Amino acid sequence: MNSPDEDQILDAISRWLERDVRPQVKELEHADRYPESMVATMKEFGLFGATIPREYGGLGLPAGTYSKIVTRISEVWMSLTGIFNSHLIMASAVTRFGTEAQKEAFLPRFASGELRGGLALTEPDCGTDLQAIRTRAVRDGDDYVINGTKTWISNGIHGSCFALLVKTDLEAEPRHRGMSLFLAEKGPGFTVSRKLEKIGYKGIDSAELIFDNYRVPASSLIGEAEGRGFHHALGGLELGRINVAARGVGVANAALKDSVRYAQLRKTFGKPICEHQAIQLKLGEMATRCEAARLLVENAARIYDAGERCDMEAGMAKYFASEAALENSTEAMRIHGAYGYSTELDVERYYRDAPLMCIGEGTNEMQRIIIARQLVARNPA
Repeated sequence: MNSPDEDQILDAISRWLERDVRPQVKELEHADRYPESMVATMKEFGLFGATIPREYGGLGLPAGTYSKIVTRISEVWMSLTGIFNSHLIMASAVTRFGTEAQKEAFLPRFASGELRGGLALTEPDCGTDLQAIRTRAVRDGDDYVINGTKTWISNGIHGSCFALLVKTDLEAEPRHRGMSLFLAEKGPGFTVSRKLEKIGYKGIDSAELIFDNYRVPASSLIGEAEGRGFHHALGGLELGRINVAARGVGVANAALKDSVRYAQLRKTFGKPICEHQAIQLKLGEMATRCEAARLLVENAARIYDAGERCDMEAGMAKYFASEAALENSTEAMRIHGAYGYSTELDVERYYRDAPLMCIGEGTNEMQRIIIARQLVARNPA
């Protein structure tokens, strides 16, 4: 059961989605235009501080409530959730691992949306294997000088600050001990080289970032100790995977709802197609996927909120919910027939958006490996 505060937040967001977002989605989506006015409203709602503690100006929402917000928004336009998801992973790294000075300096500005950004991990030759990054930071007095390239960075164009994963020790073994995480605000030496075009996930910018003798103060090293960046980055990905899983639930739900509605309107052979067994089989499977995915997300969020390790549970939720979105969007297209393949309806957008969730925040192949390893570790013979 939702708390009164949670119900109030969800109701306000639902009203905004139906009044201001749904009528504009097609235009913004097809133009691939950044939703400036919607971002301003999300700032007013406090979504850029959704999971940031109240003492630093955030809403202090538990992951359980946050995931419901993400699901609700994703049912209407998934792209909006990406604008604050990566941002909140960056904030989570500061909350969990930053010094008190870093928390006081950055978290209030993150919460208000004054500073927005995300996580800069991926490189042109490095995605899942984060230990293979090449971007390097070298200490120079009170600063570090950073050189390298990051790619597929959400909010790269419109964001202003990023949690930047770099190598500070090239000789460290194992490799992850030579990695560090910095808070990097845009400035001299930090440029956006290009916007990366995508088949889906429109509206939010994905960009390539270039660091050319970019200087960042040593005080911006999260935790002010080198060699812990890999751990700091992975810690934030638990929340990120819960977010992606919640997105999957939202898209799967949207595909189901549109299909149930259309199946009652469309008639063949003298009756609505919802009365044909072939369609009923599809709808039954789609509904079951939605419910199973939702429960997996709730479980992962509950464990995260309890402060316990949840990489296995978050991986399960992310893996299943993203596959549910992919399968439901495909079935929705089949149920809608030619209309599902047209740009007139929302089904084609679900079909383009869903694959991203099987790739982002760690591929689903990697999620299954994480799940298996944790099963073995938690159940020694």
